[in-house]
Amino acid sequence: MSTPHEDAVTPWWRLPLIAVGISIVVGVVLLAFSWPAVNAEPKDLPVGVVGTAEQIEQVADALDEQADGAVALTEFDDRDAAVTGIEQRDVYGAIVLPAEQGETPEVLTATAGSAAVAQLLGGVAQSQQEQIDAQIHAAVEENLAQLQERVAAQIQAVIQAVQSGQAPQVPGDAAEPITIPTVTVEVTDVVPLSEDDPNGAGLAASMFPMVIGGMIGGIAMTLLVKPGGARRVVGVIIYAPVAGLVLAGILQGLYGALQGDYWINAAAITLAIAAISSTITGLAGLIGPAGVGLGAAFMMLVANPLSAATTPVEFLPAPGGEFGQFLPPGAAATLLRSLSYFPAADVAFSWLVLATWAVAGLALTLVDLPRRRLAAGETAADHPLTV
Repeated sequence: MSTPHEDAVTPWWRLPLIAVGISIVVGVVLLAFSWPAVNAEPKDLPVGVVGTAEQIEQVADALDEQADGAVALTEFDDRDAAVTGIEQRDVYGAIVLPAEQGETPEVLTATAGSAAVAQLLGGVAQSQQEQIDAQIHAAVEENLAQLQERVAAQIQAVIQAVQSGQAPQVPGDAAEPITIPTVTVEVTDVVPLSEDDPNGAGLAASMFPMVIGGMIGGIAMTLLVKPGGARRVVGVIIYAPVAGLVLAGILQGLYGALQGDYWINAAAITLAIAAISSTITGLAGLIGPAGVGLGAAFMMLVANPLSAATTPVEFLPAPGGEFGQFLPPGAAATLLRSLSYFPAADVAFSWLVLATWAVAGLALTLVDLPRRRLAAGETAADHPLTV
């Protein structure tokens, strides 16, 4: 007859299985967080361009040589239209080419949108500067060669006149002086980061605590609030705004990571936390305790790495970046960045995504299918993972 102590002893043969299983989990976690970053590279970044058809074609060819497929050019009529496109987040930046001889080309960036893209456009400006300098150098050398030819011809004429006993003819007009033009490609940061967060580190780092906060709320409401889905719904509705106010207060008031209106930022964080929390409680209300682990794993290992919180959507391997914008962390990251730095941008889609996840999660939480099964006389043995 076995004792309770003997029954609690883990068999030796199970230890390797446990170790291997945990190792696989660790590997999956590493892949989930590192894969998007390791494979991140620019692809079809929307960048504006202003200029003639010939100028735009030359720029497109040059960009293809430097980084094939990294940039997708969007034509604008003038500089003001390009600035508007940047402020509305239609493009990450723009290249403004001179309309007339002597005008200075300009590269418009938006560090608040993406420091990585701003750096890339800075490289484009440097490349343009090198091309302009090379053209100026070639023009100056050509002018010098022409001047040397004229001077040599005049000297030869004087020598021939002296040799023939004639008076040399002195040139009437002095040669025009050679001027070396100075053309500098200007780089203008249209939407810079705040002085309180000059590197954007605070804004990027704020996404992960928000995801964790949503997960904690969902897990806690599922495990601590019993019985019934109605109580969990009320718990999420109370928790989300309180957590939203606290996080917004820290991120904006203490760290200066968020800009703009505090209450709107708090509302965005509230809805994001509600969307994440209710997804976990909703899955638990649909399939039982297994839903807690499934919801938390999905948010941590899928939704968070694809959120594009630290890199542009176009840097993530397709279609991961686009898919991530349909998930709560991605929608929240885009929404908070737009609210902080791009008030002219259209944020309706991000609000809609968060609201949809929150409402759907709360609805599933209210269903509480496991409790209905228990009320119908079914036991946990009948549904070991879902009751």
